[in-house]
Amino acid sequence: MDNLAIADYPGQLDELVARVQSYNPQADVALIRRAYDYSARMHAEQKRMSGEPYVIHPLNVALIIAQLHLDLPSIVTGLLHDVIEDTGASLDEVKGLFGEEVARLVDGMTKVSKNQPFPAARRSRLKNFRKMIIAMAHDIRVVLIKLAENRLPQ
Repeated sequence: MDNLAIADYPGQLDELVARVQSYNPQADVALIRRAYDYSARMHAEQKRMSGEPYVIHPLNVALIIAQLHLDLPSIVTGLLHDVIEDTGASLDEVKGLFGEEVARLVDGMTKVSKNQPFPAARRSRLKNFRKMIIAMAHDIRVVLIKLAENRLPQ
């Protein structure tokens, strides 16, 4: 599956790597590719409403994060941000494969995403705003990744 996943979208993955390397020439390209492969494998059975493979969504989130020139853990988190919430992946597995920092960011994304999209009721919006503030207090990158995700069409 790994080679198939990369073969399906070589241009976008290569574009992500090029964007990251443009501002971080020493970036661990193997880590980016490994995160993409893992995301593609975990989301293999999922499709977008358009019929495209789901992995296009996290790849596009990572591309936006790279446009913001965020660090490598943020890029990797963009690729992995839905694996715990939408697949059989566990936080411990993500931690073991990608490290404590990425696991913490993915966990933060999962917590912030639980009530998305924001419901219309005022009380619910305030609760979501509170979660966003708490996430910012722990690591502002969670909020930046969430904002990158929200720029994409659902």
